[in-house]
Amino acid sequence: MAKEAQKLVANNKKVFHDYFVEEKYETGLVLHGTEVKSLRMGKCSIKEAFVSIDKGEAYVNGMHISPYEKGNIFNKDPLRTRKLLMHKAEITKLAGKVAERGYTLMPLQVYFKNGRAKMEIGLCRGKKLYDKRQDIAKKDMRREVERDFKVKNL
Repeated sequence: MAKEAQKLVANNKKVFHDYFVEEKYETGLVLHGTEVKSLRMGKCSIKEAFVSIDKGEAYVNGMHISPYEKGNIFNKDPLRTRKLLMHKAEITKLAGKVAERGYTLMPLQVYFKNGRAKMEIGLCRGKKLYDKRQDIAKKDMRREVERDFKVKNL
């Protein structure tokens, strides 16, 4: 069996700093031709993007795909709302979770898998300031331990 080829286009590291990611879902993206060409060139940003559920369908808002240089009249609005392809049961489950207080849906990364544009979204719960401080302290401790380990092994 052939290994699945994945090419990362964009990822959102800030989500892991600001939120606890509890569940991850892989979704397809509904794109137009010039948008796919622009994605293949890596011209995508999901820093300010978020996912919303409206009338039983999932949409990504604020995702910026730069216009394709050779696309002329076929280029679409770079910040337009794009539909996500998910199973109806997943969407209803996520809509119930988002209705709870403190949960939101955030895009984690955009990539190509077997030639198709995919987006990984996460069901996230916001971090408080003290949670962020704890995470920073853990990273510092881990970094110091690794540094000590490296010095001892030289």
